[in-house]
Amino acid sequence: VQLVESGGGLVQPGGSLRLSCAASGFTVSLSHMSWYRQAPGKERELVASISSDGGSTNYADSVKSRFTISRDNVKNTVYLQMNSLKAEDTAVYYCRGRRGLSMYWGQGTQVTVSS
Repeated sequence: VQLVESGGGLVQPGGSLRLSCAASGFTVSLSHMSWYRQAPGKERELVASISSDGGSTNYADSVKSRFTISRDNVKNTVYLQMNSLKAEDTAVYYCRGRRGLSMYWGQGTQVTVSS
């Protein structure tokens, strides 16, 4: 099983990025998928999640109306569209997949918001 994040980088405040989490050996359409982030010196926190049937999404209050989680079942990939980025969104972003008792993490992708 592999979850591989991509799409991170350096962006100015107010800008946008789209993160991708490509899964192999793991079917995202059958799994609860989430994005977490961890800033330096802080604990890892949940950013957004999407249920296995895609019918339910949840967001941290700090990103509501700015971030959108979505899934492409054909590509077996989960996305995180991030708009109106702020300096406080700077962190390493991780993808997590959960199905039953099995849980998998990606290696993370760095997002830096700075002018």
